[in-house]
Amino acid sequence: MEKGKIGVTTENIFPIIKKFLYSDHEIFLRELVSNATDAIQKLKTLSSAGDFKGELGELQVKIAVDPKKKTITVSDNGIGMSADEIDKYLNQIAFSSANEFLDRYKDQTSVLIGHFGLGFYSSFMVSDKVEVISKSYLDDVPAVKWTCDGSPEYSIEETTRSGRGTDVILHIDKESKEFLEESRIETLLKKYCRFLPVTVNFGNEKEWKDGKMVDTGKPKVINNTRPAWTRKPSDLKDEDYQSFYRELYPMGDDPLFHIHLNVDYPFKLTGILYFPKIRNNFEIQKNKIQLYCNQVFVTDSVEGIVPDFLTLLHGVIDSPDIPLNVSRSYLQSDGNVKKISGHITKKVADRLSDIFKKERENFEKKWDDLKLFIEYGMITEEKFFEKASKFALFKNTEGKYFTLEEYDKVIKENQTDKDKALIHLYTTDAVAQHTYLAKAAEKGYDVLVLDGQLDTHLINTLESKDQNSRFVRVDSDVIENLIRKEEKQSSKLTQAQSDDLTQVFRSQVADSDKAHFQVRAESLDENDLPMVITQSEFMRRMKDMAQFGGGYSFYGEMPDSYNLVLNTNHPLVISLADALNSEHADELKKNSAGIDKTKVEIDFMEKEHGKKKPEEISTFEKDDLERLRGELKQLEEKRKAILTGFGTDHQSVRQLIDLAMLANNMLKGEALSSFVRRSISLL
Repeated sequence: MEKGKIGVTTENIFPIIKKFLYSDHEIFLRELVSNATDAIQKLKTLSSAGDFKGELGELQVKIAVDPKKKTITVSDNGIGMSADEIDKYLNQIAFSSANEFLDRYKDQTSVLIGHFGLGFYSSFMVSDKVEVISKSYLDDVPAVKWTCDGSPEYSIEETTRSGRGTDVILHIDKESKEFLEESRIETLLKKYCRFLPVTVNFGNEKEWKDGKMVDTGKPKVINNTRPAWTRKPSDLKDEDYQSFYRELYPMGDDPLFHIHLNVDYPFKLTGILYFPKIRNNFEIQKNKIQLYCNQVFVTDSVEGIVPDFLTLLHGVIDSPDIPLNVSRSYLQSDGNVKKISGHITKKVADRLSDIFKKERENFEKKWDDLKLFIEYGMITEEKFFEKASKFALFKNTEGKYFTLEEYDKVIKENQTDKDKALIHLYTTDAVAQHTYLAKAAEKGYDVLVLDGQLDTHLINTLESKDQNSRFVRVDSDVIENLIRKEEKQSSKLTQAQSDDLTQVFRSQVADSDKAHFQVRAESLDENDLPMVITQSEFMRRMKDMAQFGGGYSFYGEMPDSYNLVLNTNHPLVISLADALNSEHADELKKNSAGIDKTKVEIDFMEKEHGKKKPEEISTFEKDDLERLRGELKQLEEKRKAILTGFGTDHQSVRQLIDLAMLANNMLKGEALSSFVRRSISLL
């Protein structure tokens, strides 16, 4: 028997392994099965090259759990190892200083596996003793047994094994007894090893017989050794892609499209990506792409390898060229990763473009399911935007689909304003905004339906790229102001009458914590509504974007701001102006004269004071100015009281406001009940 010490420069290596590997200790099984698979693959390579002339037999990896002995055994019938190879691969850990290693990776509390050759040593995360029994494929080399109890001490001796290959026997420690449960091991095997290229067996298949589950004696195969992404696209049919998707996501809906990635240069990359049906709540769709390295599962958090918008896709990416840190679970950002990311983005865009050109009708039918994904990409990835802008669709209220270029040609003649800007009108709710859509239709305007989660962000992006193009919601202003032409409607009321009526209506509208109102007068067509409610395009858009956080959250805390637009040419509004004049003409005229006179005096005194230094203005002059300001305030308050009283006495004022509110779906509760009662009394 030979005895020795593992080749490390400190005796602290195993405490380090325990400490740093423990946070992700389940991956010990992945590492051991991967090593076993590598051993089989090496044997197949030797056989192909003619360096191994024996029978390969049924190549497979076997995993066995013995709860009584508290062991897990991973066995293979691969290339095996000699005593010298065990000494080389297991005893010589390449560390010059464990302390230096600790200092370098002290911020990484994940596992220490991968480039540092510690895959096998991850077994000590869960074991207090590990045995390795191995027999080389070379006939004249005896089998050997290596044993280590988690210290730098090890022993190696000759033993017997029935055939070539390796058994790794883990004696599970008390803290890791969960891994002695068959269900736990099976779950891990299906997570990490379900697509390994070598058959992986774990226990036997069971079936229901005579009222109970019985062992069939047939080995239970964990994996599919030839998953679809490893095969040539020319060898696969649509049903093969659908079948593989169901293998990945048994409970998922059928995908819309797929992309088969197959790249050999300048890096190796294979995989299949699927476009799932995505309508809302896109965040919950993430972490559906599985990253593999030579068919070994690595992670489903692929934000570092694909652009953020592509994380909405489902499927598999497999590449031995993706650089991984020691944990194989966290991607390093380097040039190669960026090249792969860029290539995937290009392939996705090219595939969508191809479908759009060859199967436009089918593309349009699936647009509502694709829309969120494509818009997300256009907003976040410049290169994707360049390609997607050619096939991204916009739907109008008639249900017709256009690319932006196509749509611009449709609306250019009728929807270009006096400043040569092209105005894209849109609705977010065709039912709720029907009144505004009707007015747009009267003008012959076309209106888009933009009711998606990311539409507001997208139109901001589009406007930033074309300064002569704007998107305006149909209820953001009166129709005459949405697309300003050269002509301007004249008003049948004087400016003074418009100002007074504005104050009359404002007195009957109450602000709240959630909504603020402004009343303004506009000279509209006499056949238009007497009053409409609009909402500022800028403020509403900022509030919509605030729902997604970021730099717009401030707007989300602000109350909604609405404009009550009074049509100064409508007969009902004109009749109210006439009533105000007949009831309060003398009072208002006298009040106006007093206000005008006082303003002139205040203006004169302020200009005189402006000619002097502050210390040169006498107390008398200061008091006189303050007196005039007080008088002005009293006159304005008196006028406000007259106008408020008129508004309160005339039910038609509140009735017109409530009608506008009702058309905008804003009249609820007590206000709605009052409106109904008032309507009955007016009838």
